[in-house]
Amino acid sequence: MNAFDPRMTPNPRLTPARPDLAAKHLEGTVTAARFVAGEPREIVEPMTPLRRTPSPDSPLDTEALKGERVTIYEITEEGWAWGQLDGDGYVGYLSENALAPPGPAATHKVAALRTLVLPGPDIKLMPIEALPLGATLSVVRMMEPFAVTSAGGYVPSRHLAPIGLMATDFVAIAEQFLHTPYLWGGKTCFGLDCSGLVQIALNACGIPCPRDSDMQEQRLGKVSSLVDLQRGDLIFWKGHVAIARDDETLIHANAYHMAVAIEPAVEAIGRIARTGSQVTSVKRL
Repeated sequence: MNAFDPRMTPNPRLTPARPDLAAKHLEGTVTAARFVAGEPREIVEPMTPLRRTPSPDSPLDTEALKGERVTIYEITEEGWAWGQLDGDGYVGYLSENALAPPGPAATHKVAALRTLVLPGPDIKLMPIEALPLGATLSVVRMMEPFAVTSAGGYVPSRHLAPIGLMATDFVAIAEQFLHTPYLWGGKTCFGLDCSGLVQIALNACGIPCPRDSDMQEQRLGKVSSLVDLQRGDLIFWKGHVAIARDDETLIHANAYHMAVAIEPAVEAIGRIARTGSQVTSVKRL
């Protein structure tokens, strides 16, 4: 998703700067009417949209997950917060309702594709929220089979992992999302796009990953080739990325299937080529 003109400096997706307002640390490097230091906030909704402009009709650029930290530079009267995600640096507008002052440091993360938070230690209770893989929580005690969060929620402990415990096979993480609906800008089991799939899978393994496919192509791995395709190789087109499962198949979130799909690499590459788009690179992590 997304293409960036390298002649534009700096990258507006990663730079908290507008003509009227910019981050204090950018003073002297960008032009703006005023500069502010920004205030830390935490995402308290299970997931929340980050949009290009302060409007519910604005395109979804990405999503922020529960527990993520964000630096906020402005909150409008209409309840839009403009800021930058601390994790991947993406800049945009979020609902003020999704934010709160930072709470206790996260101790655990959701390691299942999704999990439910219950109001008490009883599986018959109605869940109070559903959390996606990658969301983070502060757990205050274990009361098996539940982990009790600092907010008083009860989460199945087997759906969580300590914050520092990393998966080892990001392709296997991506495969868990098979048949997930395609959603431009999404990065959860409820919908995600090609680069969102790559980012969430790599992050689960502790590998920092930019949000968009063009940035991933620029920053991840070393150049390889289709003739030597191996599991974990990333295949890039303009505006698209897929993950090799082996030397013959790949997995990707794509608008053709409107879902995360596994298909023969030759078929996918040929189909995309017929639309006028050729493979631009293969990168090996």
